[in-house]
This record gives sequence, C-alpha cells and structure tokens, in this order.
Amino acid sequence: MNPFKKLASDTVIYGMSSIVGRFLNWWLMPLYVTLFAPDVYGIVTNLYAYVAFFMVFLTYGMETGFFRFASQSSNPGKVYSTSLISLFLSSLVFIFLVVFLKEGIAEIINYQDYSEYILWMGIILAIDALTAIPFAQLRLNNRPLKFMSIKLVNIGANISFNIFFLLVCPKLAENPDSFIHTIYSADIGVGYVFISNLLASIITLVMLVPNMFKISFEFDKALFYKMLSYSFPILIVGLAGVANQHIDKILIPFLIPEEQNPMEQLGIYGAGVKIAVLMNMFIQAFRYAFEPFFFSQAKGKDDKNMHANIMKYFVIFGLFIFLGMVFYIDLIRILNWDAKYYEGFSIVPVILLANLFFGIYFALSMWYKLTDMTRYGAYIAVGGAVLTISLNFILIPIFGYKGSAFAILICFFGMMVVSYFLGQKYYPIPYNLKRIFTYFLVAGILYSISLYTGTLQPFIKYGSHTLFMFIFIFSIYILEKSDLRSLFKFIKKK
Repeated sequence: MNPFKKLASDTVIYGMSSIVGRFLNWWLMPLYVTLFAPDVYGIVTNLYAYVAFFMVFLTYGMETGFFRFASQSSNPGKVYSTSLISLFLSSLVFIFLVVFLKEGIAEIINYQDYSEYILWMGIILAIDALTAIPFAQLRLNNRPLKFMSIKLVNIGANISFNIFFLLVCPKLAENPDSFIHTIYSADIGVGYVFISNLLASIITLVMLVPNMFKISFEFDKALFYKMLSYSFPILIVGLAGVANQHIDKILIPFLIPEEQNPMEQLGIYGAGVKIAVLMNMFIQAFRYAFEPFFFSQAKGKDDKNMHANIMKYFVIFGLFIFLGMVFYIDLIRILNWDAKYYEGFSIVPVILLANLFFGIYFALSMWYKLTDMTRYGAYIAVGGAVLTISLNFILIPIFGYKGSAFAILICFFGMMVVSYFLGQKYYPIPYNLKRIFTYFLVAGILYSISLYTGTLQPFIKYGSHTLFMFIFIFSIYILEKSDLRSLFKFIKKK
C-alpha cells in the first residue's frame, strides 16, 4: 500500500478510538463542571496530574522499546513476553507499595481524608501500565480495528459508570427504600469519577487477557537489559514531557495563596485545558499511527521527503483545528456551564497553540529515535522541563493559572526549535519552512482580526469567522494545488 495512504488509513482508524473516544469522554467534563464546584473539580485535575507522572514511571519507556526491538527481531514473541513480564512484576510491586503507604502518600499531597482515592488511582495505574504492551503489540501487528474496539469499550464503560454513579444513583437514592443504597453513598461524591475509571480499566484488562496468553512466556535477561538501556532515555523524556504538560496542575495548589482559592483556580484551569482537547485528540491519533509507521518505513529511499511532506500537512490540519476552536469557542457556553468556569476560556488559544507546537516537536523527534540517539530526546525534554518548572514558579504567583498556560506555550515552542536544529544536524530532512511559516502567518492574521468581532451580533460574528475559515482553506488550495494533484494521482495509481 502507498505509505501516505497507509499512514492516513491508520491515523483515521486510531483516530476513531482516540478522537471519537476522547470526544465522547470530553462530554464528561460538562457533566463535572455542572455537578461540581471549581474547587471540587480541581481535585480531579490535580489527581490525574499525579497519575500522568506515575504512568510514565510504571511503563519506563518499554512501549517504545518494544516497538524498536520487536520490529527488528526474528523472534518478536520473545520481545513481547519479556516486556510484558517486566511490566507485570513492576506493576505488582507498585500495588503493594500503594496498599501499605496510601495514608502517607495522601498526607504528603494534602488528601489526608481521602486515602481511598490514592488506592483507587494506584490500581488504575498498575492495570493501565500492564496493558500498555498488549496495546502496543496490536499497533505493531497492524490490528487497528481491534485496538479501536477495546479502547472504545474502555471509554464507553467509563462514561456509563460516570452517568450511573453521578446522575442515576442520586435520583434512585431519593427513595430511602431503594436497593441502590447497598452500592451507592452520596458521601463518596467526586470519588465516583475515580471508581468509574477503575471499573473501566478492569474491563479493559479482561478484554486483553487472551492476547497476553497467546504466546509462550519467556524472560530474556540479556534482551531486557538491552531494552532497558534503549528505553531509559525514553523514560527521562516521558517524565520531562509529563512535567511540561502536568506539573502546573500539581504546583498551582502550592504556589497560589490559600486566600486566592488555589483549588478553585485549578478547577477553572483544568476545564480550560480540557476545552482544547480536540487538538490533543488529533495529535494522539497521529502519534499512534506515526511511530510504528516510521519505524517500519525507515531506511527507505524516499522516507525523508515523505517525512517533510507529512510535517507540512500535519501543520495544516493543526492550524485548521486551532482556528476552528478559537472561532467557535463561545458556542460551548450553551452547555450550561457554571459561570465561574467562563474565565478559563481565555487560555484556550494559548493551550491550543502550545499543543500544536508539541505535536510538531513529536513529529520532529523521530530523528533521534531512528538514529538511536535517544539521549538527545532526554536532553531536550529535561531542558524543557527545567524551563517549564522555572516559569511556573515565576509566573503562577503573579498571574495565577494563566501563567501556567504561557509557561507551557514557551516550553513547547523552545523544544520544537531545538529539536529542529539538532535534527537537521544529525538527520537532515528537507522541510518546506517557507510554506509552513506562510500557513502560520495566515492563521495568525485571521485569528488577530477575529479578536475584534467579539462585540458583534452572533450572526455577523460567526458568519465572519466562517468566512475566515474559508479564506484559510482557499489559501491552502492555492499554495498546495499542484502537490495535492500529484499526491492524488500517485495514490490513484497505487
């Protein structure tokens, strides 16, 4: 199959699990901001930030290591088995530690009265870490449909349990004689968000168990150490990357004075970040398809030109999403949010642009993975994390959560630029920078003009924004028509 068509096909299918699934999951956020005050929703934002950190620890780069070694090995089953056993043992140790240390952990992060949250999240982490390799195997073996179906079941279960515990149970509990009192307690409140996640993770594990037992289990120590050596820099990259994306959600409660309601600000910030989820969904779908695709395509004579073209179209789609989100963001108000969350809309353009820079950085980062120079990925990520943490400490006390948004933007832009120049030195790719800069310029001008339409009547305002979208699309057509015609002809021949 034509490699462009293959990547596009996989991106669409993985996107069905990522984009459609996360879009459905996104609808939980309006439910949360309707049911929970910002300071309560801040708990959800805060704890899931910790989860993101520990998830990287528990997978310690083995997913990428599995891709690298399984794609080159004559015995990929051994690579799969070694990876799976490694994550099983480490996850088991983690669960035991959480069970015995949950009260101490809860005290350290200021959840003294909610140590059960720590236990629930610990089990979720262990299960999700264990299932990372089976999911990676499905991607490597080009089983996107099965990957999609299991992911959608997970998301569907999570949504269903949330609706059941947060909407259905409270209604049924109004009857003092209802059976629901045997499984439901209103005192748990926001804790049902975590219980729903836990039940969904258990269902996912059960669905993946048959894949785990289809192979003969063997643990190759020499292979494990090789994989660990390759994956350790990926662990550093992952930790630094999580710091770039989530450290602010951990620092806000500590850096904003109590009299300024830090958990309320965190809840508003978390909701604003969630609004920008469409960009994240596009990038996630691209990442699922892009990494195994390029490991399998690397060393081909046209892979560098192909990489350059993919980057250009990635930027085009990313900017299209950016403009679509910022032009029509006010429509989200019809979801009947608590008015306290509205001020968080101001950070959405910043977060969208930051996430686009991160997506570009990810696409650029393949140079150090393909050349086995993963240490450079660690250097860049650690440098970005140091920058992010420093900026958060400087900006949060002054600007509150808005300082966090700009810290992320500056960090991802810096990482993108550094990765580009290093990549051009060690694995040069002929990116069409002039064309990419042109698209950013056009999008920037259109967005800047749209800022002056805020006081217009809705019909005129959104009509103008729609016109701006057509102008952007027309600009792409004018600049890309010859390339697009060649590409479609090439695909048609295949």
